[in-house]
Amino acid sequence: MAQVSVGPTGQKFGSAADQPGTQREYETIFILRPETNQDGITLVNQRVRGVVDQMGGRVLKLDNWGKRKLAYEVNKQLKGIYLYWQYIGNTGVVEEIERNLRMLDSVIRYYTVKVDQNVDPTAKPGAIDDEAFLKAATTVPDEEALATGAATLPRFDDDDIPGMNDDFLGGDDSMKDKD
Repeated sequence: MAQVSVGPTGQKFGSAADQPGTQREYETIFILRPETNQDGITLVNQRVRGVVDQMGGRVLKLDNWGKRKLAYEVNKQLKGIYLYWQYIGNTGVVEEIERNLRMLDSVIRYYTVKVDQNVDPTAKPGAIDDEAFLKAATTVPDEEALATGAATLPRFDDDDIPGMNDDFLGGDDSMKDKD
């Protein structure tokens, strides 16, 4: 049976129900104010990442879902920037993340779900690299701006996608009708 130990700030490490050497897997989705810029998103992401790292956890996936219309008004906001985090950590990591999110003015809502318990941390795929972390700070324009033509999606070069060339796109003569 695992022991429950308490850290210096009062957070719990482990639970009587946890097996020794295992952690829990969580998903957290939080919504930022729609006017939050890239630097503001990076600041929030760094704060959450710092808490997960400090508490002995590891980030598995980080995704920016972009600016979307909310189902109902939240804190006088009709739109928000959605960020998705999947991570593993000890008991107490969620409380610390949510405590930090409450202190940030740019966060208007958050929700965390425990996905799995007694997860072997070595069995889960690697952590997020810096490139993926920075990519999560960029937000594509919202649906309304795209629909009205006020904004456009970024275009990719053929070099951005491995294996993408004119042959893949049907640019060679092999697909043309032969007389």
